[in-house]
Amino acid sequence: MDCLRKAGRRRDYAGITLYTTLSPCMMCAGTIVQFGIKSVVIGEARNFPGNVEFLRQSGVDVAVLNDPDCEALMARFIRERPELWHEDIASP
Repeated sequence: MDCLRKAGRRRDYAGITLYTTLSPCMMCAGTIVQFGIKSVVIGEARNFPGNVEFLRQSGVDVAVLNDPDCEALMARFIRERPELWHEDIASP
């Protein structure tokens, strides 16, 4: 959602491909569907599986790369900043 805010206003998102390090949470997945973004590339979905199937069922073309660098980056973030991770992901 932050990247969409920072990208500025657009009339149409249909031709946009969204790239994300981590699989989108339900709030972000809902925003992708609401904005009509039809293509999402996810760096990794192992640290957090997110809502890939919801996106696919909503007509979004999803590529999950499971890139080792993205996985390592997110694993390090979770290890070093667990309080921030749990706040953002809303888990105990």
